[in-house]
Amino acid sequence: MSTSGWDARPSLLAGLIGTGIGGSLTPAMHEREGAEQGLRLVYRRIDLTELGLGVEALPELLTAAQRFGFAGLNITHPCKQAVIPLLDELSEDARALGAVNTVVFEDGKRIGHNTDGSGFAEGFRRGLPDVRRERVVQLGAGGAGSAVAHALLGLGVGRLAIHDPDKAKAAAVVASVTARFGEGCAVVCEDLGAEMAAADGLVNCTPIGMAKYPGLPLPEEMLRPALWVAEIIYFPLETALLRKARSLGCRTLDGGGMAVFQAVGAFRFFTGLEPDAGRMVRHFASMVAAPEPAKA
Repeated sequence: MSTSGWDARPSLLAGLIGTGIGGSLTPAMHEREGAEQGLRLVYRRIDLTELGLGVEALPELLTAAQRFGFAGLNITHPCKQAVIPLLDELSEDARALGAVNTVVFEDGKRIGHNTDGSGFAEGFRRGLPDVRRERVVQLGAGGAGSAVAHALLGLGVGRLAIHDPDKAKAAAVVASVTARFGEGCAVVCEDLGAEMAAADGLVNCTPIGMAKYPGLPLPEEMLRPALWVAEIIYFPLETALLRKARSLGCRTLDGGGMAVFQAVGAFRFFTGLEPDAGRMVRHFASMVAAPEPAKA
């Protein structure tokens, strides 16, 4: 039998678990970089919404992925914290953040990592390298919010006010960052208007602004030209918040940098190879510039 059509490249299987992830560009980023590195990398979306499943399906899904030979999984909303009890080990970052966005299957173990924080930090360093960051307001204290809070304090933010409708969640993130960065580095936001009036910058870590959750995450009158405004949402890349902020003259940062650089870190964990970050940035830019991103 002829083997002329045989693809001898090493193969690798990975995936993403979350809700409403049909628009995610993460699969395409991983598969393209894998091809560039000489891999047959197949990256599958495991969309809980499409499957009619909830977070309670996580144990079954992790077991199935492990048995089917997945190298690992990315984990997104609403599973970043729920997945932790199902893992054997946590990296230092994942333990400090209390959230996991990358699970690697290695030697029969499930090892949890978090590349959200490093992804946000790298995007911030590139996009807003010289902004004042003495006082910053963060909206949202979920899994991604925890990672971003740690990243912001690691970037030199003097005082971080964390606002979330669930004050217990905000308090938990404050406690986590305080244990790592010291007393006074963060507070639960009690008066959003007052905190915004004194802030140098604003970071939105809520889902408000996504196609599924349109609108602004705070009253628009709280925005002013002297603020810088950052998003972690990248679908759409220009949210209503960024559009309004730009119209006022604010410096802004979209969620594209975090999306790319968290994928850079996850690719490294899944494959053991060093990704070409510049190439992944260019690929991401080409996809978001397209009228309709391709979906699997």
